[in-house]
Amino acid sequence: MDSVKNLPIAVIGAGPVGLATAAHLLERDLEPVIFEAGPTAGAAIEQWRHIRLFSPWRFNLDDAAVRLLEPTGWETPRLTALPYGGELIDDYLTPLAATAQIASRLQTGARVIAVTRQGMDKTHTRDRDTTPFVVRVEHENVEVRDHTVAAVIDASGTWSTRNPLGTSGLPAIGENAATDRISSPLPDVTGRDRAAFAGRRALVVGAGHSAANTLINLANLAKEEPGTTILWAVRGASAEKVYGGGDADGLPARGQLGSQLRRLVDSGAIELHTGLGIAALKSLDSGVSVESVDGRTVEADVVVPCTGFRPDLDVLRELRLNLDPAVEAPTELGPLIDPEFHSCGTVPPHGAKLLAHPDKDFYIVGMKSYGRAPTFLLATGYEQVRSVAAALAGDQQAADTIHLDLPETGVRSTDAGTSCDVPAAAATAQEPESQGGCCAAPEPAFIGYPTGLAHRRSGE
Repeated sequence: MDSVKNLPIAVIGAGPVGLATAAHLLERDLEPVIFEAGPTAGAAIEQWRHIRLFSPWRFNLDDAAVRLLEPTGWETPRLTALPYGGELIDDYLTPLAATAQIASRLQTGARVIAVTRQGMDKTHTRDRDTTPFVVRVEHENVEVRDHTVAAVIDASGTWSTRNPLGTSGLPAIGENAATDRISSPLPDVTGRDRAAFAGRRALVVGAGHSAANTLINLANLAKEEPGTTILWAVRGASAEKVYGGGDADGLPARGQLGSQLRRLVDSGAIELHTGLGIAALKSLDSGVSVESVDGRTVEADVVVPCTGFRPDLDVLRELRLNLDPAVEAPTELGPLIDPEFHSCGTVPPHGAKLLAHPDKDFYIVGMKSYGRAPTFLLATGYEQVRSVAAALAGDQQAADTIHLDLPETGVRSTDAGTSCDVPAAAATAQEPESQGGCCAAPEPAFIGYPTGLAHRRSGE
């Protein structure tokens, strides 16, 4: 980085991993500039602040970030407590973003729309490794400016790009035209989004823990709001995978979730439709008609897409990336996180070496580094960025020495529901419609975490 050593390092995203990235860069005497598309740090988490995590605080705090916070008089949350998304923002991310070191380097309302090398597209090779990056940013949805930087660390997550409702990875016919009938992936059905669901017919699509959480919350709403009808569509032949291991589950809270969901289905409170792969959506005067590939039709007022997430790679089109063809993660990382073979409990810790791309000094970290795989843990993301910061500072030994002590979960790669649930902490889908579940929980009937943080230790 000698030829561009006076330039800052761009960090894309001001969520937990993005702010941790900045903290580690600062400890290495490197200068970050943080671009956050939302109005505040943790803006994506604001959309699921009602979600409670499986992981206690001690696995949700980054060491370098805590070292920035401590001199401000910040009080460490009770480390064994399970925070809600809102608490993660209010008690951690907001104070962290307000520290003098971060606040002076954080630009909000700054949406990155492209990343490239200065003066060259991806076809040019000569002097590429020593040429600065250009990050094109749309500020406040008005002004577009180019920022010249020494390196780029993309911690933007996957929350903004959910998987489609249709099969084969494509939107269902008519899905884009029916967006006004489709809710957010993790609606607050008993809170701020109540009016959109009360007394209405809701169809939840997905076979993961986010679907399970939404279904249980809808069942609670139905007790208070007559006329609320709950439909559930899964592509598989049964919902056994979602029900999980019950009392024998390695994560007690996850087992409780599956058992409660099964009871609701068995009682008729939830109408389950199995083998329903969505082929088309058609807007009606008062709702939407959902057509299955086998010709069945289900009508609803609103559809909840618990279908997982995928990375937005369009903004990186002019960079040289090396991605696994299946999950769209860095090539060497892909086989280690493939949800067909791994759960969030079996992915080994990893750092800059596995996250590197052909374009030198460019890294994707956090949930986005896992592409379409849902096996990400927030604690793993913190170790990723510690290693990347060391690599950019030229400390290769520190970059290659990975330190990560994750809790035991009892989760095996063959367990039902082995992903870490979406966005939040951020996850994508293992099957096109499924998300995980070793990362978050509500009370009394826990809610899954969208992006997958660290596990909750079995028995706690």
